Amino acid sequence: MSLPEVVFGFGAHSVVDDGPELLRMTQRADREGLDVFSLSDHPYLGNRLDAYATIGYVLGQTQHLAGFANVTNLPTRPAPMLARAVTTLSALSGGRVVLGMGAGGLWDRIADMGVPRLSAGDAVDAFEEAIVLIRKLSGGGPVVTHEGDHYRVNKIEPAPTPAPPVWTGSVGPKSLAATGRVADGWIPGHAADWLSDRYRTSRPVVDEAAASVGRDPREVRTIYNFPGRITAAPLAKTRGEDGRWIGGSVEQWVDELTGAVLDHGASGFILFSPRAGTPDADTLARWAAEVAPAVREAIAEARR
Repeated sequence: MSLPEVVFGFGAHSVVDDGPELLRMTQRADREGLDVFSLSDHPYLGNRLDAYATIGYVLGQTQHLAGFANVTNLPTRPAPMLARAVTTLSALSGGRVVLGMGAGGLWDRIADMGVPRLSAGDAVDAFEEAIVLIRKLSGGGPVVTHEGDHYRVNKIEPAPTPAPPVWTGSVGPKSLAATGRVADGWIPGHAADWLSDRYRTSRPVVDEAAASVGRDPREVRTIYNFPGRITAAPLAKTRGEDGRWIGGSVEQWVDELTGAVLDHGASGFILFSPRAGTPDADTLARWAAEVAPAVREAIAEARR
């Protein structure tokens, strides 16, 4: 399975009791044509559904929807085992997996899981090395021996299944440069969008790093975690005083997202609630049935 040029999905931060509702939402999203769903990955929170167990469960009960951890808590999921997990999920689901990757953020809690604490610089080095190693351990080929600074494997046979696309949640300059060198997509941090200072200062770092290793920077998609509400009537202002998107009517969403794709090169939108939580069922239904199809049609019409 290959994801479309512009991806529409939704994100969830689901606790254990939310399991049945999450399954209903993902199955409806699957029927109504959304492309992807995401789950946060915080294994030190006991009431949260485990991201990878839940993704596997949902993929087994859907037909088209892809899943990804937004983003994988890499320090708690060593790269060789993560390679096995994502290639297995891809093989069983027909390629409906994206590998969301992060260097690790909440290090106090990560360390509470018994994981050795890394400096910020070492964590980013491990993050880039992990992406490279996961690709080595995917897609067949000769056995892999890897002697890196953070990972070592000896004569390990790669999985026959190719590695899924890698989208990162990079924030700092060093991590952004790693994204440009080795990743397939970037999710701007803190729900920043294409009009934000964060995007305007960060995306050039990705592009310059991609070009430095001979890549076309356009190979690295930008996919946005995008909170907002869908209203029955148009809003007088769709952005707040801080410039952040608030939401608006279906027509206002369509205009905004179409412009993001055509004018700013956006490649995808992962819907969250206004408080960056799981969208309610009615909002998700409007997103899937009204907003996403209209944006797809507007983009297609503009390119004819």
